[in-house]
Amino acid sequence: MSDPVLKVEKLKKYFPVTKGLLFMKTTGWVKAVDGVDFSINPGETMALVGESGCGKTTTAMMVLLLLKPSEGSIWFQGKDISRLRGPDVKEYRCSVQAISQDPFSSLDPRFRVGSIIAEPLVVNTSMSRAETKEKVRELLLQVGLKDRAAELYPHEFSGGQRQRIALARSLALNPKLVVLDEPVSALDVSIRAQMMNLLKDLQQRLGTSYLLIAHHLATVRYMSHRVAVMYLGRIVESAAGEDLFTHPLHPYTQALLSASLPSHPKIKREELVLPGEVPSPINLPSGCRFHPRCFKAQKLCSEKEPAFEENPRGHWVACHFAG
Repeated sequence: MSDPVLKVEKLKKYFPVTKGLLFMKTTGWVKAVDGVDFSINPGETMALVGESGCGKTTTAMMVLLLLKPSEGSIWFQGKDISRLRGPDVKEYRCSVQAISQDPFSSLDPRFRVGSIIAEPLVVNTSMSRAETKEKVRELLLQVGLKDRAAELYPHEFSGGQRQRIALARSLALNPKLVVLDEPVSALDVSIRAQMMNLLKDLQQRLGTSYLLIAHHLATVRYMSHRVAVMYLGRIVESAAGEDLFTHPLHPYTQALLSASLPSHPKIKREELVLPGEVPSPINLPSGCRFHPRCFKAQKLCSEKEPAFEENPRGHWVACHFAG
Protein backbone atom coordinates (compact mmCIF):
# COMPACT_ATOMS: atom_id res chain seq x y z
CA MET A 1 0.00 0.00 0.00
CA SER A 2 1.33 3.46 -0.90
CA ASP A 3 2.29 6.02 1.72
CA PRO A 4 -0.41 8.49 2.77
CA VAL A 5 -0.61 11.85 1.05
CA LEU A 6 -1.46 13.52 4.37
CA LYS A 7 -0.84 12.29 7.90
CA VAL A 8 -1.96 14.19 10.99
CA GLU A 9 -0.53 13.23 14.39
CA LYS A 10 -1.63 14.47 17.84
CA LEU A 11 -2.81 17.75 16.32
CA LYS A 12 -3.94 20.44 18.77
CA LYS A 13 -5.13 24.01 18.48
CA TYR A 14 -5.84 26.05 21.62
CA PHE A 15 -7.11 29.63 21.54
CA PRO A 16 -6.43 31.81 24.61
CA VAL A 17 -9.30 33.31 26.60
CA THR A 18 -8.16 36.75 27.76
CA LYS A 19 -9.42 39.27 30.28
CA GLY A 20 -8.70 43.01 30.51
CA LEU A 21 -7.96 45.75 27.99
CA LEU A 22 -4.60 47.37 28.82
CA PHE A 23 -3.09 44.43 30.67
CA MET A 24 -4.61 41.36 29.08
CA LYS A 25 -4.39 38.18 31.11
CA THR A 26 -4.98 34.66 29.84
CA THR A 27 -7.69 33.08 31.99
CA GLY A 28 -8.20 29.86 30.06
CA TRP A 29 -7.97 28.06 26.75
CA VAL A 30 -10.52 27.10 24.12
CA LYS A 31 -9.48 23.59 23.12
CA ALA A 32 -10.82 23.71 19.56
CA VAL A 33 -8.77 20.70 18.41
CA ASP A 34 -7.32 18.49 21.12
CA GLY A 35 -5.27 15.57 19.84
CA VAL A 36 -6.43 14.49 16.38
CA ASP A 37 -4.90 11.68 14.31
CA PHE A 38 -5.84 10.62 10.78
CA SER A 39 -4.30 9.97 7.37
CA ILE A 40 -5.44 10.28 3.75
CA ASN A 41 -4.19 7.92 1.04
CA PRO A 42 -3.74 8.80 -2.66
CA GLY A 43 -7.06 9.03 -4.47
CA GLU A 44 -9.04 8.70 -1.24
CA THR A 45 -11.75 10.85 0.34
CA MET A 46 -11.55 11.26 4.11
CA ALA A 47 -14.51 12.99 5.78
CA LEU A 48 -14.59 14.84 9.10
CA VAL A 49 -18.12 15.14 10.48
CA GLY A 50 -19.71 16.47 13.65
CA GLU A 51 -21.77 19.29 15.11
CA SER A 52 -20.82 22.93 14.64
CA GLY A 53 -17.89 23.82 16.89
CA CYS A 54 -16.46 20.29 17.05
CA GLY A 55 -13.16 21.39 15.47
CA LYS A 56 -13.39 20.03 11.93
CA THR A 57 -13.00 23.40 10.16
CA THR A 58 -10.15 24.40 12.50
CA THR A 59 -8.41 21.16 11.56
CA ALA A 60 -8.83 21.98 7.86
CA MET A 61 -7.44 25.49 8.38
CA MET A 62 -4.29 24.05 9.94
CA VAL A 63 -3.88 21.68 6.99
CA LEU A 64 -4.15 24.73 4.68
CA LEU A 65 -1.52 26.63 6.73
CA LEU A 66 -4.12 29.26 7.65
CA LEU A 67 -3.67 28.46 11.35
CA LYS A 68 -0.56 27.35 13.19
CA PRO A 69 -0.99 24.24 15.37
CA SER A 70 -0.44 24.56 19.11
CA GLU A 71 1.00 21.03 19.18
CA GLY A 72 1.30 18.00 16.94
CA SER A 73 2.43 17.58 13.36
CA ILE A 74 1.06 17.46 9.83
CA TRP A 75 2.99 15.38 7.32
CA PHE A 76 2.49 15.85 3.58
CA GLN A 77 4.11 13.25 1.33
CA GLY A 78 6.55 12.41 4.11
CA LYS A 79 7.49 16.01 4.99
CA ASP A 80 6.58 17.86 8.18
CA ILE A 81 4.90 21.03 6.87
CA SER A 82 5.90 22.99 9.99
CA ARG A 83 9.51 22.75 8.80
CA LEU A 84 8.84 24.00 5.28
CA ARG A 85 10.46 27.29 4.32
CA GLY A 86 10.49 29.57 1.26
CA PRO A 87 10.03 27.66 -2.02
CA ASP A 88 8.86 24.53 -0.15
CA VAL A 89 5.93 26.45 1.37
CA LYS A 90 4.97 27.72 -2.09
CA GLU A 91 5.14 24.18 -3.47
CA TYR A 92 2.94 22.92 -0.62
CA ARG A 93 0.32 25.61 -1.23
CA CYS A 94 0.24 24.61 -4.90
CA SER A 95 -0.22 20.94 -3.99
CA VAL A 96 -3.00 21.53 -1.43
CA GLN A 97 -5.99 23.52 -2.63
CA ALA A 98 -9.41 24.33 -1.14
CA ILE A 99 -13.03 24.81 -2.16
CA SER A 100 -15.14 26.84 0.27
CA GLN A 101 -18.80 26.56 1.18
CA ASP A 102 -19.95 29.76 -0.54
CA PRO A 103 -18.95 29.80 -4.23
CA PHE A 104 -19.87 33.47 -4.66
CA SER A 105 -17.70 34.93 -1.89
CA SER A 106 -14.69 32.88 -3.04
CA LEU A 107 -14.75 34.41 -6.55
CA ASP A 108 -13.71 38.05 -7.07
CA PRO A 109 -16.68 39.76 -8.78
CA ARG A 110 -14.37 42.32 -10.47
CA PHE A 111 -12.63 39.76 -12.67
CA ARG A 112 -13.79 37.60 -15.54
CA VAL A 113 -13.88 33.85 -14.98
CA GLY A 114 -10.91 33.30 -17.29
CA SER A 115 -8.72 35.61 -15.18
CA ILE A 116 -9.91 33.97 -11.94
CA ILE A 117 -8.97 30.48 -13.12
CA ALA A 118 -5.73 31.67 -14.72
CA GLU A 119 -4.45 33.45 -11.59
CA PRO A 120 -2.76 30.37 -10.01
CA LEU A 121 -1.10 29.62 -13.36
CA VAL A 122 0.16 33.20 -13.81
CA VAL A 123 1.55 33.38 -10.26
CA ASN A 124 3.09 29.91 -10.01
CA THR A 125 4.10 28.85 -13.52
CA SER A 126 6.01 30.22 -16.50
CA MET A 127 3.27 29.46 -19.04
CA SER A 128 2.89 31.81 -21.96
CA ARG A 129 -0.35 33.74 -22.42
CA ALA A 130 -1.48 31.34 -25.16
CA GLU A 131 -0.68 28.26 -23.03
CA THR A 132 -2.52 29.75 -20.06
CA LYS A 133 -5.59 30.49 -22.18
CA GLU A 134 -5.61 26.93 -23.51
CA LYS A 135 -5.24 25.49 -19.99
CA VAL A 136 -8.17 27.61 -18.77
CA ARG A 137 -10.28 26.29 -21.66
CA GLU A 138 -9.36 22.70 -20.74
CA LEU A 139 -10.23 23.26 -17.08
CA LEU A 140 -13.62 24.75 -17.93
CA LEU A 141 -14.45 21.78 -20.14
CA GLN A 142 -13.20 19.43 -17.44
CA VAL A 143 -15.75 20.75 -14.92
CA GLY A 144 -18.62 20.78 -17.42
CA LEU A 145 -18.64 24.42 -18.54
CA LYS A 146 -18.29 25.83 -22.05
CA ASP A 147 -15.09 27.65 -22.96
CA ARG A 148 -17.00 30.90 -23.59
CA ALA A 149 -17.61 31.06 -19.83
CA ALA A 150 -14.10 32.53 -19.53
CA GLU A 151 -15.37 35.87 -20.85
CA LEU A 152 -18.18 36.21 -18.30
CA TYR A 153 -18.27 37.46 -14.69
CA PRO A 154 -19.14 35.31 -11.63
CA HIS A 155 -22.53 37.01 -11.10
CA GLU A 156 -23.66 35.74 -14.50
CA PHE A 157 -23.64 32.14 -13.26
CA SER A 158 -25.82 30.08 -10.94
CA GLY A 159 -24.54 28.81 -7.60
CA GLY A 160 -23.75 25.38 -9.02
CA GLN A 161 -21.86 26.87 -11.94
CA ARG A 162 -19.86 29.14 -9.63
CA GLN A 163 -18.85 26.11 -7.59
CA ARG A 164 -17.65 24.47 -10.81
CA ILE A 165 -15.57 27.59 -11.52
CA ALA A 166 -14.05 27.37 -8.03
CA LEU A 167 -13.30 23.70 -8.68
CA ALA A 168 -11.62 24.53 -12.00
CA ARG A 169 -9.40 27.09 -10.26
CA SER A 170 -8.45 24.63 -7.51
CA LEU A 171 -7.43 22.02 -10.12
CA ALA A 172 -5.32 24.42 -12.19
CA LEU A 173 -2.05 23.40 -10.52
CA ASN A 174 -2.79 19.63 -10.41
CA PRO A 175 -3.02 19.43 -6.60
CA LYS A 176 -2.47 16.20 -4.69
CA LEU A 177 -5.05 17.15 -2.04
CA VAL A 178 -8.18 19.31 -2.15
CA VAL A 179 -9.90 20.42 1.06
CA LEU A 180 -13.67 20.48 0.48
CA ASP A 181 -15.34 22.65 3.12
CA GLU A 182 -19.09 21.94 2.83
CA PRO A 183 -18.80 21.94 -1.00
CA VAL A 184 -22.50 21.35 -1.76
CA SER A 185 -24.35 22.68 1.32
CA ALA A 186 -25.01 26.10 -0.30
CA LEU A 187 -26.36 24.55 -3.50
CA ASP A 188 -29.93 23.66 -4.44
CA VAL A 189 -30.82 20.07 -3.67
CA SER A 190 -31.50 19.43 -7.36
CA ILE A 191 -27.86 20.11 -8.35
CA ARG A 192 -26.02 18.71 -5.34
CA ALA A 193 -25.86 15.26 -6.92
CA GLN A 194 -24.37 16.73 -10.11
CA MET A 195 -21.56 18.39 -8.14
CA MET A 196 -20.87 15.27 -6.08
CA ASN A 197 -20.74 13.10 -9.20
CA LEU A 198 -18.36 15.58 -10.82
CA LEU A 199 -16.05 15.51 -7.79
CA LYS A 200 -16.01 11.70 -7.76
CA ASP A 201 -15.42 11.51 -11.51
CA LEU A 202 -12.50 13.95 -11.34
CA GLN A 203 -11.01 12.03 -8.43
CA GLN A 204 -11.07 8.79 -10.42
CA ARG A 205 -9.50 10.45 -13.47
CA LEU A 206 -6.89 12.60 -11.71
CA GLY A 207 -6.14 10.55 -8.58
CA THR A 208 -6.70 13.57 -6.32
CA SER A 209 -7.29 13.07 -2.59
CA TYR A 210 -10.06 14.92 -0.76
CA LEU A 211 -10.43 16.05 2.84
CA LEU A 212 -14.19 16.55 3.12
CA ILE A 213 -15.59 18.77 5.87
CA ALA A 214 -19.35 18.22 6.10
CA HIS A 215 -22.35 17.83 8.36
CA HIS A 216 -24.77 16.49 5.73
CA LEU A 217 -24.46 12.74 6.28
CA ALA A 218 -25.96 11.70 2.94
CA THR A 219 -23.20 13.66 1.18
CA VAL A 220 -20.57 12.06 3.41
CA ARG A 221 -21.87 8.55 2.80
CA TYR A 222 -21.95 9.00 -0.97
CA MET A 223 -18.51 10.58 -1.35
CA SER A 224 -16.27 9.20 1.39
CA HIS A 225 -14.02 6.18 1.55
CA ARG A 226 -13.38 6.76 5.26
CA VAL A 227 -15.16 8.84 7.89
CA ALA A 228 -13.99 10.30 11.21
CA VAL A 229 -16.58 11.62 13.69
CA MET A 230 -15.46 14.55 15.86
CA TYR A 231 -16.86 15.71 19.20
CA LEU A 232 -15.41 18.56 21.26
CA GLY A 233 -12.08 18.63 19.46
CA ARG A 234 -11.44 14.90 19.32
CA ILE A 235 -12.18 12.03 16.97
CA VAL A 236 -14.47 9.60 18.76
CA GLU A 237 -14.97 7.11 15.92
CA SER A 238 -13.30 6.37 12.59
CA ALA A 239 -14.00 3.66 10.04
CA ALA A 240 -14.55 2.86 6.39
CA GLY A 241 -17.52 4.89 5.17
CA GLU A 242 -20.09 2.13 4.67
CA ASP A 243 -18.98 0.28 7.81
CA LEU A 244 -19.51 3.38 9.95
CA PHE A 245 -22.97 4.04 8.53
CA THR A 246 -24.17 0.44 8.85
CA HIS A 247 -22.46 -0.45 12.15
CA PRO A 248 -21.91 2.73 14.23
CA LEU A 249 -20.30 1.89 17.56
CA HIS A 250 -20.05 5.19 19.44
CA PRO A 251 -23.27 6.53 21.04
CA TYR A 252 -22.63 9.97 19.54
CA THR A 253 -22.35 8.52 16.02
CA GLN A 254 -25.52 6.52 16.61
CA ALA A 255 -27.35 9.69 17.67
CA LEU A 256 -26.09 11.61 14.61
CA LEU A 257 -27.29 8.90 12.26
CA SER A 258 -30.68 8.63 13.97
CA ALA A 259 -31.20 12.38 13.47
CA SER A 260 -30.54 12.21 9.71
CA LEU A 261 -33.22 11.46 7.14
CA PRO A 262 -33.37 7.79 6.07
CA SER A 263 -32.67 6.88 2.45
CA HIS A 264 -36.28 5.67 2.08
CA PRO A 265 -39.45 6.85 3.87
CA LYS A 266 -40.43 3.29 4.85
CA ILE A 267 -37.19 2.70 6.75
CA LYS A 268 -37.89 2.73 10.50
CA ARG A 269 -35.16 3.30 13.06
CA GLU A 270 -34.81 4.22 16.70
CA GLU A 271 -34.78 7.92 17.50
CA LEU A 272 -31.97 8.91 19.88
CA VAL A 273 -32.41 12.38 21.33
CA LEU A 274 -29.36 13.78 23.13
CA PRO A 275 -30.17 15.83 26.23
CA GLY A 276 -28.58 19.19 27.05
CA GLU A 277 -26.09 21.24 25.05
CA VAL A 278 -22.54 20.63 23.86
CA PRO A 279 -20.25 21.47 26.83
CA SER A 280 -17.93 24.46 26.61
CA PRO A 281 -14.52 23.70 25.08
CA ILE A 282 -13.08 25.92 27.84
CA ASN A 283 -14.33 23.73 30.72
CA LEU A 284 -14.36 20.19 29.38
CA PRO A 285 -16.10 17.39 31.31
CA SER A 286 -13.95 14.90 33.20
CA GLY A 287 -13.49 11.43 31.79
CA CYS A 288 -15.32 10.92 28.50
CA ARG A 289 -16.29 14.29 27.03
CA PHE A 290 -19.59 12.91 25.79
CA HIS A 291 -20.77 11.36 29.07
CA PRO A 292 -23.03 14.29 30.21
CA ARG A 293 -25.24 13.68 27.13
CA CYS A 294 -24.71 9.95 26.62
CA PHE A 295 -27.58 7.46 26.97
CA LYS A 296 -25.09 4.69 27.83
CA ALA A 297 -23.09 6.63 30.43
CA GLN A 298 -22.07 4.92 33.65
CA LYS A 299 -19.89 5.95 36.57
CA LEU A 300 -16.71 4.86 34.79
CA CYS A 301 -17.41 7.31 31.96
CA SER A 302 -17.08 10.37 34.23
CA GLU A 303 -13.93 9.05 35.88
CA LYS A 304 -11.79 7.69 33.07
CA GLU A 305 -11.21 8.90 29.54
CA PRO A 306 -11.71 6.06 27.02
CA ALA A 307 -8.82 5.05 24.80
CA PHE A 308 -9.12 5.35 21.02
CA GLU A 309 -8.81 1.68 20.07
CA GLU A 310 -9.19 -0.48 16.97
CA ASN A 311 -11.45 -3.52 16.79
CA PRO A 312 -10.68 -6.58 14.62
CA ARG A 313 -12.59 -5.10 11.66
CA GLY A 314 -10.40 -1.98 11.51
CA HIS A 315 -13.04 0.18 13.18
CA TRP A 316 -11.63 2.74 15.64
CA VAL A 317 -13.72 4.02 18.55
CA ALA A 318 -13.22 5.82 21.87
CA CYS A 319 -15.91 4.46 24.19
CA HIS A 320 -15.95 2.23 27.28
CA PHE A 321 -19.22 0.62 26.15
CA ALA A 322 -18.99 0.71 22.35
CA GLY A 323 -21.37 -1.45 20.39
